[in-house]
Amino acid sequence: MSLDPQLLEILACPAEDHAPLRHDPEAQTLTCTSCGRVYPVREGLPVLLLDEVLTDKAGA
Repeated sequence: MSLDPQLLEILACPAEDHAPLRHDPEAQTLTCTSCGRVYPVREGLPVLLLDEVLTDKAGA
């Protein structure tokens, strides 16, 4: 499932830098272009909670 392009334009990482996110429709994830955190997309809805991060390159 693909996310609406207009939604992707306004979404940002909830971490301190608030960088744009890159969508991977196959993996159903959003990846921060700055810190590398990976957030899930569940049933077409982005889950932008720091507690739900799948991969945290900033904290690794």
